[in-house]
Amino acid sequence: MINLNDYFDPVSIDGPDFEHLTGPAIFPHNIFVHTESSRIGDLKKFRMAIIGVPEGRNSPNSGSAKGPDAIRKQLYQLSKIPGRPGIIDLGNMKQGISFRDTIAGLSDILSFLLHEKIFPVILGGSSALVPAFVRALSKFTEGYTLAAVDPRIDYSNERKEPDSYNYLNTIMGNGKSRFRHYINIGYQTYLNDQQVINRFIKRRSELNRIGDVRQTISLTEPLLRDSDAVVFDICSVRQSDAPGTYSPSPNGFYGEEICLLARYAGISDNIKLFGLFEVNPELDIRNQTSGLAAQIIWLFLEGFAQKQNESPALASGNSGRFVRHYVRLTGLNDDLVFLKSNLTDRWWMEVPSGSLKPSFIACSYDDYLRAGRNELPDRWVKAMEREKP
Repeated sequence: MINLNDYFDPVSIDGPDFEHLTGPAIFPHNIFVHTESSRIGDLKKFRMAIIGVPEGRNSPNSGSAKGPDAIRKQLYQLSKIPGRPGIIDLGNMKQGISFRDTIAGLSDILSFLLHEKIFPVILGGSSALVPAFVRALSKFTEGYTLAAVDPRIDYSNERKEPDSYNYLNTIMGNGKSRFRHYINIGYQTYLNDQQVINRFIKRRSELNRIGDVRQTISLTEPLLRDSDAVVFDICSVRQSDAPGTYSPSPNGFYGEEICLLARYAGISDNIKLFGLFEVNPELDIRNQTSGLAAQIIWLFLEGFAQKQNESPALASGNSGRFVRHYVRLTGLNDDLVFLKSNLTDRWWMEVPSGSLKPSFIACSYDDYLRAGRNELPDRWVKAMEREKP
């Protein structure tokens, strides 16, 4: 058992010059905030914990260390999350003497919260912190999926010190890690080494170019639904919408699109960790980037508060909740099985596995239509390939 008061500084931010919302209408009204006068106590009544990590070391974007409070200041001006979301803002994590100390401390905190069944929402800081996710998840899952909304695949073919642009090297090179699958949403080809792209394709990773994603953004929902951890790099948003970061790009998601992705992540049944990184207030314009980051967090929290948790019921044989659809495809010995939820209209595909019970992967109605045209859905093919030794 750890005492979280030893790990966190209380929330301390200046109030805004002008408030559009006041009193019971604002975000802090129905959450618990760790302050000097209100210390962290019993966590049993909380479902989510906001964690600021003001750490910019091991990154060229050192100004991201100021990101958590800039985001929090904008978040606290938004409206409250509907209902009783069960949120606690733990404050900002105390910085370790070294960057490795910060990683170790964050890993301990995340492991503790996951053990207590409290969902951590991390306000970065730089994405060099993501390896702490790995340490925590490896204690709770046999093989986890990491999804990154990022214009770059943060992996390098060069051997160098770990940083925010090659944290995947640390994850993939860790023999104790249970990292199994990588999903990238919104990568921009001209910002990536083609050899790196080829390497991840050979690993059967799911890489989704920005143009393809923006054309049909709803198809990202199944990807996020199947992920154990989701990290958002604010650089995935076009510079005109989010200028406050070290490596902005003229192209990327619009603000509305990145917020929709955040809501998809929030309603995911499987997700265990969420983080937003690389916001640099020193490079921002009139709080535009921190304001968008706050809205990303708000949409994620709202989605989380409304999730239905359907995945555990998939294999229960409860025919009243799901409708099974069987599709015969040329070349397959058995029918392809689809399940549709009567509650949310979401879809899954059954994937044969080595165990007695089949496994399920999230899919879309479009995948069902493709199967009806005698086309194997790409997600099913890649999932079957990952089942091979």
